[in-house]
Amino acid sequence: MSAVQRERSASASWLARAVQRSVLERLAALEEGELVVVAGGARTTFGRKCAALPEPVTLEVLDPEFWWRVALRGSIGAGESYMAGEWRASDLVLLVRLFARNRVLNEQVEGGLARLLRPLLRLAHARRRNDRDGARRNIADHYDLGNDFFALFLDPSMTYSCALFETPEQSLADAQRAKIERLCRRLELAPGDHLLEIGTGWGAFALHAAREHGCRVTTTTISRRQHELARERVRAAGLADRIDVRLEDYRDLAGTFDKVVSVEMVEAIGWRQFETYFAAIGRLLAPHGAAAIQSIVIADERYEAARDSVDFIQTHIFPGCCIPSVSALVGAAARASDLRLVALDEIGPHYARTLREWRLALLAQRPALARMGVPEQRIRAWEWYFAYCEGGFEERVLGDVQLRFDRPQCRTPPLLPPLPPTPGPRLAPTPPLARVDAAPR
Repeated sequence: MSAVQRERSASASWLARAVQRSVLERLAALEEGELVVVAGGARTTFGRKCAALPEPVTLEVLDPEFWWRVALRGSIGAGESYMAGEWRASDLVLLVRLFARNRVLNEQVEGGLARLLRPLLRLAHARRRNDRDGARRNIADHYDLGNDFFALFLDPSMTYSCALFETPEQSLADAQRAKIERLCRRLELAPGDHLLEIGTGWGAFALHAAREHGCRVTTTTISRRQHELARERVRAAGLADRIDVRLEDYRDLAGTFDKVVSVEMVEAIGWRQFETYFAAIGRLLAPHGAAAIQSIVIADERYEAARDSVDFIQTHIFPGCCIPSVSALVGAAARASDLRLVALDEIGPHYARTLREWRLALLAQRPALARMGVPEQRIRAWEWYFAYCEGGFEERVLGDVQLRFDRPQCRTPPLLPPLPPTPGPRLAPTPPLARVDAAPR
């Protein structure tokens, strides 16, 4: 090696150490919970145990590239590094919970060089706006992984939203039926009703509403993959005369409907479309009508900051999305329509268990995913996505609400029995199957 090469190598080594030191210094902001970082044979402990997080979480760095990604891209870089197999944790969800409980630590991780590069992330995200063409592209990016992919981890009804566990022993499939039935009862669906569903999914809600409540259903999606399978399922169920499955943007719908339902669809449209969404519901809903909307939400005091930032999910899982707050939804409805909020149920704690079941089911299907040609990096992206969300719901950073809105002439009482109790303690730590077995590169 020449003198010049040795000098360059020494400079690169010094810079790499400086970057690692910078990231470790940010972790010193940890207060609640204990984090053990293992890198290059050294163990560094941050924070201290607390009642909510009594067990330490170990993060093992397998590749020095981890430090660069976190330094340059903050939490997005941490997720991308996990996708690449550059680190592993003793428990991914506990790690997410630890960061969720320490807001100052989060600010530190997003600081430094990552703060300087943030405008570029916002610019890229802004290009994924949900105009009609953009919305189709954004939805395709998420759902065009294919129906077979989603079938590997969802329950047989293919319901892709928060379940409602009425008892600790209830299966995911039964809990999804319970959630759908509660929304139907919230609307008091009857055989004479014509129900509009905005966001078909794979048809589970429409099938249940038509079969169990006898109503007519018009349901719409802009995902070609979902539209194809939903139509097949409706035909197979012998309900084609009662369910009309459309491949149409909700903004282009016409007609008048007695009831409207929309389950975890509003998050996908972006905050600029919230008023457009409620204006469409108000326009399509009969004067005596009612609407039930289920949505993931963030706390009101965090909404504006979250709205103006970009995270891992928006970058790699669901482009164009924005998690609203309850006030953002109610405010948009008030500005764009005459809809009135008459009932609200919080079911967010049930989402942690829902996500955990999806994640473990996905990881159990690794051989099938490999046969389908899904890259390991993509599997790890979804593992991180599910763990990231599960930790957020466990720490109540995220919630999930079922809202009922009425038009002024609606006289249907919005009364329902109380919700089932919050699910019990979190399930056992992630089994070895869900941990990373990647070796350092």
